[in-house]
Amino acid sequence: MKILFFDTETTGVDPKVNAVHQFTGALEIDGKIVEEFDYHIRPFEGAVIEPEALAVGGVTLEQIMAYDLPATVYARFVTTLDEHCDRYSKKDKIFLCGYNNASFDNAFLRAMFERNYNKYFGSYFWSSPLDVFIMARFKLMKVRQWLPDFKQGTVAKALGIEVDDSQLHSAKYDLWVLMEIYKKLI
Repeated sequence: MKILFFDTETTGVDPKVNAVHQFTGALEIDGKIVEEFDYHIRPFEGAVIEPEALAVGGVTLEQIMAYDLPATVYARFVTTLDEHCDRYSKKDKIFLCGYNNASFDNAFLRAMFERNYNKYFGSYFWSSPLDVFIMARFKLMKVRQWLPDFKQGTVAKALGIEVDDSQLHSAKYDLWVLMEIYKKLI
């Protein structure tokens, strides 16, 4: 079984106009991490960059504009996928696993493929993602009313995972928290 644990930090919330500026992941195959990456990506030309989104990610416009070009990062990512997945096989695909990825991160990842003229996103990934946000709702149903919110850090703490709040919204740290939550749930 292949799982890509991943997290994105973006320049806003709309994958049609906003861009990913940090994309972090760990590819697990049969229970072992075989690849890890932490890409810092310059927004595509014409992307809407919302100051509030940069503040959440703790980055500045100057920083993200100095990151690697989106096409360069995309090429690296697809090379990694091709090393571990036969995109021509209907039986060799990767589960995408994130926190609220079904309604957010997956759309940004798909948009990255589309901006690079690749309409074969589904050749790599199963259409049914593993969304830890949804999975955690079942585990925490009986205590949900006492939680202040259902953000990743709050859920991690409710599951007994120690979290450094000052590090949240760095994709690399959020990835670690995601994987810890996943382990607790599985």
